[in-house]
Amino acid sequence: MIKLHKLNGTEFVLNAELIETVEAIPDTRITLITGNQHIVREDTGTVTGLIKEYRRECSRGGGDAGEAGK
Repeated sequence: MIKLHKLNGTEFVLNAELIETVEAIPDTRITLITGNQHIVREDTGTVTGLIKEYRRECSRGGGDAGEAGK
């Protein structure tokens, strides 16, 4: 899971395994494999960095992958 912020500032966590695309339109739009979409404050570089961090934590098998994006 990665922590993100909606445009109104509300924090939420998103299952990074469900992300299909991340686009700048100019706001960042995340489309999930379910078809659901989220517009977030973070830019595309930040989102992809959080996804990479999450996956590194998962591959290590240690620590708390849920902390990615803190």
